[in-house]
Amino acid sequence: MSESFVVFDVETPNASNSRMSAIGLTVVEDGRIVDELFTLVNPETYFHPFNIALTGITPEMAERAPTFDQLWETIGPMMSSGLLVAHNAPFDMSVLAKCLRAYCIDWRDQTGYACTVQMSRRCWPQLPNHKLDTLCAYLDIPLDHHKADSDSRACAQLLLAGLDQGADMDRLRRTYDLRAIRTLSQSRPGLP
Repeated sequence: MSESFVVFDVETPNASNSRMSAIGLTVVEDGRIVDELFTLVNPETYFHPFNIALTGITPEMAERAPTFDQLWETIGPMMSSGLLVAHNAPFDMSVLAKCLRAYCIDWRDQTGYACTVQMSRRCWPQLPNHKLDTLCAYLDIPLDHHKADSDSRACAQLLLAGLDQGADMDRLRRTYDLRAIRTLSQSRPGLP
């Protein structure tokens, strides 16, 4: 495996899903995890009680954390170093795109990504669902769910397990339009 992957997971403070309260990144190169980063993020917005209960992140915990634009100097180069991967990736990609827009950060118009939900459906079709906790239990991958560092590491281990099962990353690759905040349509043979 010669491609580098940047597996990431975000937690959000409320249902608008337009800001991050935490981000975890796990870099995979040559079939192994080579780097990890986790940080709380000051979302500069309100926290809903549901999100606090889900993630355990409170406004008081995040208020001393860096804002997304302050973090970008660190996470931007990491996110540029390989194919972005997430579990239920359209969600994480949309939060990323909304943060880039909110802080007027001009990174790129489009970026490639892959989703481990899609990969797992092909690799383990017999499972009742393809939620991260279900897959981690099946594959015996440690998981402290809804914690961005644990989720990104578990997703990276899931990616490695899928690659061992023969997952074809070329077939899983999608393009995300960061300006329009959506996945671009896949062209099919014979279609424009």
